[in-house]
This record gives sequence, C-alpha cells and structure tokens, in this order.
Amino acid sequence: MESLDPRVTRLNIDENASLAPKAPLDQFGTFEVFAQLKEGKQYKHEGIVHAPNRDMAFIFAKEQFSRRLMCSGLFVVDTRNVFVTEYTEGDTNMYEKVADTAEGSGETMEYEFFHLMKRGKQHEHIGSIEAQSPEQALAMAKTEFINSDKPIYNVWVVATKDILFSTEEDKIIWNTLPEKKFRDAIAYKAADKVKAYKERQNKS
Repeated sequence: MESLDPRVTRLNIDENASLAPKAPLDQFGTFEVFAQLKEGKQYKHEGIVHAPNRDMAFIFAKEQFSRRLMCSGLFVVDTRNVFVTEYTEGDTNMYEKVADTAEGSGETMEYEFFHLMKRGKQHEHIGSIEAQSPEQALAMAKTEFINSDKPIYNVWVVATKDILFSTEEDKIIWNTLPEKKFRDAIAYKAADKVKAYKERQNKS
C-alpha cells in the first residue's frame, strides 16, 4: 500500500495479508507512544520513538512527548506488536470489512483497541476485549465498540501484555508541569506588552 502518510508506509501494510507482527528489525526498533493529557481522558497516539527496548522507549517518550505538554500518563508498545487493519475511505466503516466471527486458538488474553476516527488525526484508545486472537477480538469489537454513525477508518489491536503502562508512582514525573507557566506563551503577556509599547509611542 502506497500512502502519503509516513505512518502507513512505515507499517508496510499488505491489504491481502492476514494480520501479523512486523518482522524483526536490524536496528533500534520503533515504539508507538500514547499519552493521556488529563486524568480520565482517553489515551491518544502521539508519535514514535526509536529505542533498544520498552523501558528505554518509555524514557525517550517521556522526554519527547511529555516534557512540554500537559500529561498524566504514558504507555509505549513495540510497533511490531501492533496489529493493523486496512484503511478505508469516505463513509466506509472499517468494521464493515471484518468478518462477524473468527476462530481463535490457545489462551484467551486481553487486547487493547485504538480507533482512527478522522483522517489526519491520531488513533485513540477505545477499550479492551478478551479473545484468543486479534482477528477474533476484531470480530467481537463489531458489536462492542460501534455505537455511532461516524465511520472508523482504521483500527490498531494490541495485546495488553505487550504494552508498558505508566503507573501511579510514575505520575510524580508530571506533578510540576502545571506550575511551569514559563512554558506557555500566555505567561509572557505579549499582547499587553505590545499594547503598552504602542501607547508609549503615541505619547512621544
């Protein structure tokens, strides 16, 4: 699949292939980063980092995506562990292309779901489903997560065990962010300073 979206190209999607993890990489792997901007809000995809493992990916993600922005939680997952559906266009809902049932084998596990609700935006965490395979989880999600007429253009499915989540103890990382007003342009009151300058110029 050719796309102007580098995220699509990076995932090397084959429309005719079944869902499968990416092949091993010969360099630092890519890790998808999801952030929760405020407590109680959904996690949204923010971008990627390159790292040798999940722990380092979390550290890099914290520095790259949460140092300047408000944040209350992060999690990271190896791109190779993201099961990706095809992308749809127009008003076509991706779930229309998913079979109503799918077989699974082995142990039941939990899978996290991320929906792309608008082209050009980022995937957003929707919820989780227990199943024996990503395909089976997708089939179950057709009735679990479809509750509006808005189309869903793409879905990422990730086994919960493959995600490194921030913990309650980690939240201290972001405790000081609200106090750093110097990071916000509004703290400098530029408009007030320009207005005062113009008034001084008019008086002189």
